[in-house]
Amino acid sequence: MVGCEGHSHDHDHGDEVEEIDVNFRNLIDFPRVTCLNENTAGSAQKLLQYKTHEHRLEAVRPSHRHEGDNLRLLSSRDGDTDLLLYVPFTENVKLTSLSVMGPNPSHPNYDISETASPTKVKIFVNRDDIGFDDAQDLVPEAEFDLVDTDHQFNFSGGEGSIDYPLRPAGRFQNVSSIVLYFPEPNYADDDEIMTEISYIGFKGKGTRVKRRAVKAKYETIGMVKDHEVADESMGRNLI
Repeated sequence: MVGCEGHSHDHDHGDEVEEIDVNFRNLIDFPRVTCLNENTAGSAQKLLQYKTHEHRLEAVRPSHRHEGDNLRLLSSRDGDTDLLLYVPFTENVKLTSLSVMGPNPSHPNYDISETASPTKVKIFVNRDDIGFDDAQDLVPEAEFDLVDTDHQFNFSGGEGSIDYPLRPAGRFQNVSSIVLYFPEPNYADDDEIMTEISYIGFKGKGTRVKRRAVKAKYETIGMVKDHEVADESMGRNLI
């Protein structure tokens, strides 16, 4: 294994673990992906949909190079550098690990004075009602200190990615949606420098359990006699 000096090693290098299930990407409900505080509307959705693990080191969509479609997620330029990403799935899934990459220093357009990697991610499961205040206060299912870009690319030879294992596994067995909160500050620790994420990937598998809407009927006035249940040993009970 390549050395990992200078930080706690609560992650795996992507090239040393099991191959990513490429079909898992098809389980993301892309039209419903949202991201609060993204600099360009829809950039998070495009990043998830088109930046595959195979092309994680490339700046643009492989099939759209002529369009200059730069696939990266940036925080807004208004001084806030945090991001709140909501990712729903088309069926319940089992998640085993998460990969997050900051700006790639090998890209010709990389400018250390413009963007920086996020320092932390908080992960919430099956919550579609979380805003920034909630994400700051609630206890997440998991939380990671993210590795800086310099370590991620230098120690992997510029080729590998880092996987953060999602534990305890029981919290990630039946996931219909996930929220990733990247709080302030980023590694630049400067409000003028935007947070940049160049790749987000998941490992896991589908459960083939589709998410269903729950329909409920409510009575305007309930009569006691309508809620009586006969019980041979207890007489009549109300429920």
